[in-house]
Amino acid sequence: MHRHEGPPPRKFAAVIAAAVLLGTAAAALLIGRYNDRPPWADDIAYEGGFVQASRIRGYDVDGSRTRALLDGECARMERDGMGGARAVHNPAAWVAGCLDAAAGLPSKNQGTVR
Repeated sequence: MHRHEGPPPRKFAAVIAAAVLLGTAAAALLIGRYNDRPPWADDIAYEGGFVQASRIRGYDVDGSRTRALLDGECARMERDGMGGARAVHNPAAWVAGCLDAAAGLPSKNQGTVR
């Protein structure tokens, strides 16, 4: 029987060091490129507005809040900071999602695979 003990310690250490260096470089590139804004921030903003307006529309018994959303309340809510952290990523996408939900349209991301 022959027993294989693996690579020599120097070669193993060099491979581990190279892997750590590549991982650190990749992380630095991603952080430098996106910082606090994730790559899918536009989708997050849109869905945040869509969910907010869907909730309002769901509890709107007489339809007055839904009409108000369509008449500019979505933009006012975003301006007043009611969109939260999601609206900060892309305020226009948040308002678009809000308007789509208020109009009863399906989410633009519904059923998509990326």
